[in-house]
Amino acid sequence: MVGKRVKKKKMRLPAVMVLLAAMMTVLTTAGPRGAAADSPLESPAEPAAESTVPAARLVPVETEEVPPETDDPPEPFTSVPEGGPVEDIYFEDAAFLGDSRTEGFHLYSGLKAGAYYYSVGATVESVFSKEVETPAGEMPLLDAMAEEDFGKIYVMLGVNELGWSKTETFHDQYAKVIDRLRSDHPDAEIILQSILPVSAKQEKKKTYVNNGRIAAYNEVIFQLAEEKDCALVDVAEAVTDENGCLRAEWNSDGVHLNIKGCRAWLEYLRTHPVGEVEAPTENPAETVGEEPLETP
Repeated sequence: MVGKRVKKKKMRLPAVMVLLAAMMTVLTTAGPRGAAADSPLESPAEPAAESTVPAARLVPVETEEVPPETDDPPEPFTSVPEGGPVEDIYFEDAAFLGDSRTEGFHLYSGLKAGAYYYSVGATVESVFSKEVETPAGEMPLLDAMAEEDFGKIYVMLGVNELGWSKTETFHDQYAKVIDRLRSDHPDAEIILQSILPVSAKQEKKKTYVNNGRIAAYNEVIFQLAEEKDCALVDVAEAVTDENGCLRAEWNSDGVHLNIKGCRAWLEYLRTHPVGEVEAPTENPAETVGEEPLETP
């Protein structure tokens, strides 16, 4: 009996060892597979079971093409370039708003077409309230213009405002004129004209009516044309001499143009039309009367 028990103990020992080895195997293989970054796995991982779900297809998405960015700066604002020339019929639907210089243009340029609204001493402020004689009776210039339809409105104002203390005041008040014209005439082209210079003789008087002041106001007009999306016709360059003054032979008193000056002004408008125009059928110079006119 004793020998049998001993024999049984010797028989069970290997079994226990086998059991312990099996448990160690389970413990070392259970849990997530892995190894240290510097210790590669001794055996490759088992391949994943083949999926029966079809893989998603990648469909290209159409996107709107974005133009490449450019570092080119926007084109600077410029005055109306030379073109034409146009015939007098181009001005049939035009209105001219201004002061005594526009009055001289009406009287001495030879242009018969268009409508004229001006007053001696007119400013970007007085055109709203100062009553003047018009075909419809006495009323402010802008009120009189509101009664009619125009395709183009040429504005020449500023010389009577040169004594104002601030160019900002001129800017703001001129902007109101443009807004009023655009409100009354939404389909018309608003065309600003630069202020004409004064003569060298006028410069010597050392008053506020001088070309330095005019240049500052013309900068404001250029700025307004860009801000308000108006055309700008730089008529001043048509009558300016090499010294930046009004040509001596084209003025009557240092400020106002004579016949030659007014005709040069008109010729500049003819050769700087706004918008698309038809080619002339005749020489536009022939439409201007060549009979002598009395110098103002």
